[in-house]
Amino acid sequence: MAVVTFWEKPGCAGNARQKALLEASGHTVQARDLRAEHWTAATLRRFFGARPVAAWFNRSSPRVKSGEVQPEQLDEAAALALMLADPLLIRRPLLQVGERCEAGFDPILVAGWIGLTGERPWLGDACQHPQGPPCAEPVAITPAGE
Repeated sequence: MAVVTFWEKPGCAGNARQKALLEASGHTVQARDLRAEHWTAATLRRFFGARPVAAWFNRSSPRVKSGEVQPEQLDEAAALALMLADPLLIRRPLLQVGERCEAGFDPILVAGWIGLTGERPWLGDACQHPQGPPCAEPVAITPAGE
């Protein structure tokens, strides 16, 4: 089974379900806070591959939903600059296994890449309650050994 580095927004219910599915499938999940990572344009760019720029964005971000940020209108450099300034714009989770990086939780892609098992339905990366209030801000957790 795989060791999956999983960048998330702690407290996001969708990310919690995705991690649980990975773990139930036998993978080891190393969760990290997407907002606390020291991203550069180059390190972030690796996660998006050949996807169009508009597919790099978290469609549930308040700035996208309000129309303040219009992903379809952005080029690569502008998109990366916005995401570096506001990591909540990044489509999540970001996943890395070995050298391969992916953005979002496409269950078919993940199943073909590292495998998914279990009886529960596979979950995509869409917010599970887009009409309701946003996920609560997470409580700070200190990693073991610190």
